Amino acid sequence: MNEQTAKRLAALREKMTATETGLIAIGPGSHMDWVLGFHPHPDERPCLLLIAPAKEAILMPVLNAEGSREFTDIAFFNWADDVGPVEALSEALASIDAAAPGRVALDETMRADFALLLLDALPPETSRDFTSETLGALRMRKDSAEYKKLKMNAGIADRAMQTAFSKIKAGMTENEVAAEIRAHFSSEGASPQFWIVGAGGNGAFPHHSASEKVIQEGDAVVIDIGGRKQGFPSDITRMAVIGEPPEGYGQIHSIVEKAVQAALKAARPGVLAKEVDAAARGVITDAGYGEYFVHRTGHGMGIDGHEPPYITATSDTVLEEGMVFSIEPGIYMPGRFGIRLEDIVILREDGPEILSSLPREAHFMGS
Repeated sequence: MNEQTAKRLAALREKMTATETGLIAIGPGSHMDWVLGFHPHPDERPCLLLIAPAKEAILMPVLNAEGSREFTDIAFFNWADDVGPVEALSEALASIDAAAPGRVALDETMRADFALLLLDALPPETSRDFTSETLGALRMRKDSAEYKKLKMNAGIADRAMQTAFSKIKAGMTENEVAAEIRAHFSSEGASPQFWIVGAGGNGAFPHHSASEKVIQEGDAVVIDIGGRKQGFPSDITRMAVIGEPPEGYGQIHSIVEKAVQAALKAARPGVLAKEVDAAARGVITDAGYGEYFVHRTGHGMGIDGHEPPYITATSDTVLEEGMVFSIEPGIYMPGRFGIRLEDIVILREDGPEILSSLPREAHFMGS
């Protein structure tokens, strides 16, 4: 077992003791990646990493066993298509003394049929919950290796954004700008993940992607992009303006920037996530644009592009040092333009460190 997996299993077991959890069950996906550093191919065949207070085992489809063995020495309980997984699961649970765990924490992202298979194998009195108090709580706090990968990816995204700024001009389509962004990510060995290019009225749709709309003189353009390298993502939003900005642009950009600054000031260890959202939302509401801020202030980021903590108006998550999340307030004026400014931060003892080095000022481009 490698050092990282051993360390993370030990941390998980401390959480299990504190929460009186007798079993954690994880399907192929980002939770398994966090523990083991890999996951087998996710398909309809049940595959579960089972972690008990003293032992662990993996229910493994025989088709994936040979390819997975090189990544871990944890005991496999293999099953084949002509037999099914029930007996192998029962043997796996018995081997780790988890046939009657009392309380099980389920990977909230696993397939429902995997979860039901496991619950059917456990006593009916077993209580069940998701992993937010165990594995989820640990994943929210990033270690130095995770920070370095997130910081590296932020730098790639900065350069991809600068490529967009250097290429964008009136007469191009949103899709053509998006293609330049994707090409830059690929040039640095990163996989492009998303590319929002919203010109003019399209910028008022927060999750617009890119289209054949021709970018015109006077358009404000929302550019929200992300890539992935070495298992971690990036996410950044900046604004470009083609020629003269639309009426009211400067005032609204300034309001959104003040909202970002208010959220950055509010984000401290011990603060509730909803207090950070309230800080950003308050600036926009006080300026008279509250109805045009239509989403949360931010989301966590790690192995997944969106993961806890979520910076929402209702989140009681207590922010802790090492948490990574976005701060991205926006104002969206239907039929006119949208403005969103987004940075990813890691929370330090004295406040947030911004991973990007790219200023949030709009990039003004001649026609």
